[in-house]
Amino acid sequence: MPGRVRRGLAQARQLGAEVAEASGAVWRRSLQLRVVISTLALSTAVVLVLGLVLQTQIAQRLVRGKESDTLLRFEAGVSLLERDLSGVDPDREGAEGELNNALAQLTSADSDGEATAAGEFRAVLTTGRRDGGGEVSSGPVEDVPVELRRDVGDDGTLARQYVTIIQDGAAVPTLVVGQPVRTAGPRVLEFYMLFPLDSEQRTLGLVQSTLIVGGLLLLLLLAGIVSIVTRLVVRPVREAAEIAERFADGHLDERMRVQGDDEVARLGESYNEMAQSIQTQIRQLEEFGALQRRFTSDVSHELRTPLTTVRMAADVLYASRAELLPALRRSSELLVTELDRFEALLADLLEISRLDAGVADLVAERVDVRAVVLRAVEAVRGIADETGTELDLDLPDGVYAEIDNRRVERIVRNLVANAVDHGEGRPVRVQLAADERAVAVLVRDQGVGLRPGEAALVFNRFWRAEESRARRSGGSGLGLSISVEDARLHGGWLQAWGEIGRGAAFRLTLPRVAGETLTGSPLPLGPDAHAPVVSTPTPPRGRPVVELSPQWLPGDDVAADVEAELEEQR
Repeated sequence: MPGRVRRGLAQARQLGAEVAEASGAVWRRSLQLRVVISTLALSTAVVLVLGLVLQTQIAQRLVRGKESDTLLRFEAGVSLLERDLSGVDPDREGAEGELNNALAQLTSADSDGEATAAGEFRAVLTTGRRDGGGEVSSGPVEDVPVELRRDVGDDGTLARQYVTIIQDGAAVPTLVVGQPVRTAGPRVLEFYMLFPLDSEQRTLGLVQSTLIVGGLLLLLLLAGIVSIVTRLVVRPVREAAEIAERFADGHLDERMRVQGDDEVARLGESYNEMAQSIQTQIRQLEEFGALQRRFTSDVSHELRTPLTTVRMAADVLYASRAELLPALRRSSELLVTELDRFEALLADLLEISRLDAGVADLVAERVDVRAVVLRAVEAVRGIADETGTELDLDLPDGVYAEIDNRRVERIVRNLVANAVDHGEGRPVRVQLAADERAVAVLVRDQGVGLRPGEAALVFNRFWRAEESRARRSGGSGLGLSISVEDARLHGGWLQAWGEIGRGAAFRLTLPRVAGETLTGSPLPLGPDAHAPVVSTPTPPRGRPVVELSPQWLPGDDVAADVEAELEEQR
């Protein structure tokens, strides 16, 4: 039984939390609901205060009117009794009957208009229990409060008091008025009149009911009016939000309806003008991007023919360099070296143009990742040997994944070459690890590192951390840009970390099964697991994300960038 109670309480708490969360979500998302509820809350407070004030004023007026009529009727009764009892001694035998006759005559007497306004009453005559004598009384003396009898008997003045009397099983509020009356005897009679306030109570109840019903109707009317007025204002805003969402999803022809000349109409006109301007600029950027990609592709293709001719001539000169003068021999060697770099630059430009155009294909197959990483490392080992950089490899066996081995090999080759370039001859560590869902390759150097903010820039095209630094690997400046696009094609991450004096680290994380979404990486980035990272987004497979870096914004010339790159290499 206790277990069922606990489960029931847990379910009730969960249901309450869900209801509270849903209510909070509705409250946050609906401006109209917030305005209506806020207006109702404030209106309820105002109506409540006004109702209390009106009820208090009406009750006070009813009580003051009742007291005024009661005193007039009481004075008339006192005058009548003093006249009828002027010769009566309350202490003699048979005086109680005379008191009863006087009260009966008082009750049946025809009073004037002011007296009858007091309504029904009951009268009491009593001698009290003073001076050791017995009490002689007539009427419901037990309903007269003791405090009032003490005030009338001791002070001998007019006194009144509000009490609640049980009459016929019901509690009736009553106004009791008392005053001494002179008689022929030595003792003074105490005269009381009891005026029930049930009619005033019914009147006050009717007023309260009227105020409550009127307040509720007023609140309902206010809620309807506020809802209608708020809807007139909120509806254009809601339509603008929906149109803006569709516009952000790519429906660039969405516009707001403009009606009238008010503020909402001016808002619609301003939004439409902004949307038209954005649409024009987006189309211009699309046209510029297409032109840029076509230009890059055309230039790369057109340069291949003269490059092939120059390559053939350079190979002839290089083959016969032993017969040339020393100065010409060195020139032929430099020519071949720069031609190699030029060919690599053209290949990277062609690859970038394919990635930007979205026509790059991912050929994923299950391969041994360790073998792919080894081939990439061996491709740059010559550069590492020239700089005296030790390559520390941690590549476990049996790591398989569905990847495009050509693209992954290119990524790792670019990362290792970049680490050798900036490692200042210190060891470069290449580490491979995997878990059930992902495989990761970490390339860590101990070189100059990255300044704050540079980790977000390293993947930009032609970006360099140090402009004056000459690179040993002869890269084109597009390697990391191509690498991040290759990672995105796999649905993976390429992340960077670095600190001045502590080196830099690049981590490639890929899903072990093509098409799956990554949730984490088996390797930490940086010296600790909580180091800040720069993550690339994970788009759907086959849809590369194109980011325009500052070097590729409208107004720049691709040919100028290529020329500057070649000039720097020379």
